[in-house]
Amino acid sequence: MKHIAPAEKLANVRYEVRGPVLDEAEKIAAAGHKILQLNTGNPAAFGFSAPQEIIDLFAAESGKAQAYCPSKGVPAARRSIAAQMAKKGIAGVTEDDVYIGNGASEMITMCMQALLNPGDEMLIPAPDYPLWTAAANLAGGKAVHYLCDEAANWSPDIADIKKKITPRTKGILIINPNNPTGALYGKDLLLEIAQIARENDFVLFADEIYDHLVMDGKEHTSIASLCPDIFSVTFNGLSKSHIICGFRVGWMALAGDKTGTEDFVAGINVLASMRLCANVPAQRIVPAALANFTETDAMLQPGGRVYEQRKAIVAAVNAIPGLHTTTPDAAFYIFPKIDAKRFNITDDRQFCMDFLRSKHVLLVNGRGFNWPEPDHFRIVYLPPADELAGLSNSLGSFLAEYQQ
Repeated sequence: MKHIAPAEKLANVRYEVRGPVLDEAEKIAAAGHKILQLNTGNPAAFGFSAPQEIIDLFAAESGKAQAYCPSKGVPAARRSIAAQMAKKGIAGVTEDDVYIGNGASEMITMCMQALLNPGDEMLIPAPDYPLWTAAANLAGGKAVHYLCDEAANWSPDIADIKKKITPRTKGILIINPNNPTGALYGKDLLLEIAQIARENDFVLFADEIYDHLVMDGKEHTSIASLCPDIFSVTFNGLSKSHIICGFRVGWMALAGDKTGTEDFVAGINVLASMRLCANVPAQRIVPAALANFTETDAMLQPGGRVYEQRKAIVAAVNAIPGLHTTTPDAAFYIFPKIDAKRFNITDDRQFCMDFLRSKHVLLVNGRGFNWPEPDHFRIVYLPPADELAGLSNSLGSFLAEYQQ
């Protein structure tokens, strides 16, 4: 057979979270070695469990979910999501404004396909969750990355956002709480970003998948609740908050001033219809799940597993010469800075590859999150405390002798 080349549209599409370093990890595992996989925020893989009520309900509802549902999603689930938006202060969201997908990831891809023409630009944070950049590029658009400021606890740099605006810019994205940094954005910052969208007539996108995983008594504010005059699309789901990543249920909700959005919404409707519908069994648990966030709250409090593991990994990483990390406000990740000059690091993927081969620990390099320099990497701090202690020891001993 002749050589089959990949489509040219894939040239700028990558997803390092499950990229070449993972491929190498699978080879090492196939040779009989145990790999500590810290590339994905997958709580159930580390002994966390969904509320039993949700598991039982999923089993009970599965037999009733054999037929297709409407392309937008199960009506009862969409109504419960609209009600949840209202609780967060987002006015005017109806059942008809909600779309349910096989995870929020499917909704992200669908939105970018509906919005972007070749050459159109999307303002996306750096670092970002890399699916956003990949989806924008795959849609034919261009991801333009605005910087988040590590010295300001990874807050978006407003001046840099304004500098990156061009006549081709169609929308601006915030990831709040952020993945990979765990940063939570305050109301004043959100208002500044909303004003940029307002002044430039941008679509405002908000990825809020970690909004119920906030620590230290802080509270999450949905940006759409602050700017009802701006057309916004908010993404969320149950994967992280209810420990059901494998169930694949997420959604997006359209809010704000919808004047002039009819053709865009029609495009989303076509794309939603083309995939027929999202998986139905998981949708049927949404109303019950949204009525109960309390069972997973304990892990976020002092003494709770996520809280204590965050405390331990931050202290351990900051004690290793050549590393420094901020303390995340939310989620399951830290994004340490490594002294690239000290270790002569010019290729952060190679650094993660070298660490994997030496210590059998899988990390993701900072450039995999579209950070511009080879001086960061992400650690998932979901493993039990003893495994995190082993990780910090391995990382410290590795760096004590490492030069790229």
